[in-house]
Amino acid sequence: MYLRIFTLCLALIAGSLHAQIQSPPASPGMSFETTVGLTDVSVEYSRPGMRGRALFAADGLVPYGELWRTGANQATKITFGDDVMVAGKEVPAGTYAILSKPMPDSWDVMFYPYAGGAWTSYVEMDPAVTVTADVQESPTTAESFTINVGNYTLDGADLTMTWGNTMVALPIQSSAKDDVMASIDRVMAGPSANDYFQAATFLSEVGDNEKALEYVQKANGMTANPAYWMVRREAVILNDLGRASEAVEAAKKSRDLAQQAGNMDYVRMNEKSIEEWGK
Repeated sequence: MYLRIFTLCLALIAGSLHAQIQSPPASPGMSFETTVGLTDVSVEYSRPGMRGRALFAADGLVPYGELWRTGANQATKITFGDDVMVAGKEVPAGTYAILSKPMPDSWDVMFYPYAGGAWTSYVEMDPAVTVTADVQESPTTAESFTINVGNYTLDGADLTMTWGNTMVALPIQSSAKDDVMASIDRVMAGPSANDYFQAATFLSEVGDNEKALEYVQKANGMTANPAYWMVRREAVILNDLGRASEAVEAAKKSRDLAQQAGNMDYVRMNEKSIEEWGK
């Protein structure tokens, strides 16, 4: 009896030794995703608190002129889905660690190709891009360090960093306007040869050869030197429609184009068809 009680007490003591006290993190993690223009942007960082401390100062928590991880814990991480301009400098699509060097009137903000969360590993590296942002006074006091994207336009937005009463803003400019205009120009110009060819391929495979022939002939008529595989499709459609003599002529043209391009597979394919359809 006493042995059982003693064993139970040992088990309870051992369990209490392995128990972990959980408390809220001092610098909780934060992540968000947004779209600037047509570009996906995501940010992951940690949010240290002010807790009555002097932040940006010669003797502050973040001393002037010293490299800062721009948050807490691991390196702050930002991903751009497309090439963008940040504060007037080109930042190629990709994932970056953000480090900064705060000064009284401006910050240098550095983007390093992301290579993991250990922010100290970037200290000896050269950043891919360095931009400068003027320091502004925040209209409200941010107890926790905050990164946000706001002031959206059709093709841009501001990446803001705020802590205490200090704020910096980095304008992000995407290529959305140019991309949309290029898309409008393509649509307004009408279907391309490839569009007609893709439609013809689908229609011929589902048996609508009359419409398929119309589209493939439009595709092949849009250039003086159509692709040999497009002309081959026209030959096949003509043969499926029972127009053998026209199919042979198209196959000869496809063969000659394939010969010029050095594709002997299509040369042999067309020669076999010419022999079969010409009987």
